[in-house]
Amino acid sequence: MRDRALNALVAALLTVLTLASGSAHALLPIQDWKTSSGARVLFVENHDLPMLDVSVDFPAGSGFDTKEKAGRAAFTQRLLRLGAGGLSENEISRRIADVGAQLGGRFDSDRAGVNLRTLSNPAEREPALEVMAKVLLEPEFPEDVLARERLRAIAGLKEADTKPDTLANRAFSRAVFPDHPYGLRASGEVATVRGLAREDLIGFYRSHYLATRAVVAIMGDATRGEAEQIAERLTAGLPRAASEPDRIPKVDDLARAADIDIAHPASQAHILIGAPGIRRTDPDYFALFVGNYILGGGGFESRLTDEVRSKRGLAYSVYSYFMPLERRGPFRIGLQTRGDQAKAAIEVVMRTLREFLGNGPTEQELEDAKMNLIGGFPLRIDSNRKIHEYLAVIGFYDLPLSYLEDFVPNIRKVDVAAIKAAFARHVHPSKLVTVVVGGGVAAAAQR
Repeated sequence: MRDRALNALVAALLTVLTLASGSAHALLPIQDWKTSSGARVLFVENHDLPMLDVSVDFPAGSGFDTKEKAGRAAFTQRLLRLGAGGLSENEISRRIADVGAQLGGRFDSDRAGVNLRTLSNPAEREPALEVMAKVLLEPEFPEDVLARERLRAIAGLKEADTKPDTLANRAFSRAVFPDHPYGLRASGEVATVRGLAREDLIGFYRSHYLATRAVVAIMGDATRGEAEQIAERLTAGLPRAASEPDRIPKVDDLARAADIDIAHPASQAHILIGAPGIRRTDPDYFALFVGNYILGGGGFESRLTDEVRSKRGLAYSVYSYFMPLERRGPFRIGLQTRGDQAKAAIEVVMRTLREFLGNGPTEQELEDAKMNLIGGFPLRIDSNRKIHEYLAVIGFYDLPLSYLEDFVPNIRKVDVAAIKAAFARHVHPSKLVTVVVGGGVAAAAQR
């Protein structure tokens, strides 16, 4: 029944795309409103499956950390589900398991929140929502749980700091986002985690998990009236702002290029190249999305893979991507190669990037990329869970409600000139950070 229902839903969505209708919100009938406490709600009603997906997100990701309290945002989000409303973490888990539901969390640079997947029958739905409400509205941040999680986190950080990929990621973030919270490690540092107190988490919750900044996404088997009740239930008791909430600061351009070489016994050189990229709402988003698919986001069909792997055998894989965030997230190229090939691999990457910036893609590359991206679009919306995630993103970043039906037309509109112009605005080879970790003595001598 599940596959038949999903197939029918996807078929209906694709029919709308094929018709290329200009009507607003035709692809998904997204209903959008505010709760009495000011939370935003996005809801899609679909009774094909007896399931309900619900999430509540807040601007409370690691981008709201400070250097002195790195890890505070992540710990606050993690401990929400580890004791709330008189329930211990084991009782929370047991009650959710008893009704066959799944209670999880979401955390990244911008967002933090809680999500629930449950059967829509009231016998299962109501107990699951009761637990979710306690987690959101009555977190306790127990001292003993915090102490345990601190020890676990510190052990994990110490272990991670022995690995070349961790060292590369840390150095890259710090260099691309100097003196900016996007450059901090989301999980914190050993010293900052060790210093986190219960009062820090309570304070962060009260100042960032605010009703007026909450985004509720509901997808599935519920009526509009039921969705309204659910949204009120999950947000009415949230904290209210005593002052203007924090905002993530602006990300500045880098003044110059930076080369960072970190010694490590690993025989493979871990290489990261990049700079600040774009915001989630940047008008160049689709030109860069399609262009990057050709440059390094399309796997074996990308230029970087062709030049670095297929023609020269310098790396097993190489990739590039833009990570658009509330502020400018990173543009990043990554690969691993033998230490004695690191210099050659970097030279090929940079030459390929400069050629792409200078000439753009060919018309054939562009046509192939569009065909693959448009053909793969159904996989982006082939489950309630994926559609629900899009609702959350649309609501959080205040994207147009027609975002999904505009997706394919926006890809079709991209041409070579748009890609060249967008990359020229956002990628500057003379201001890229290059990080190399590992590769042995021979590699270090070459650089």
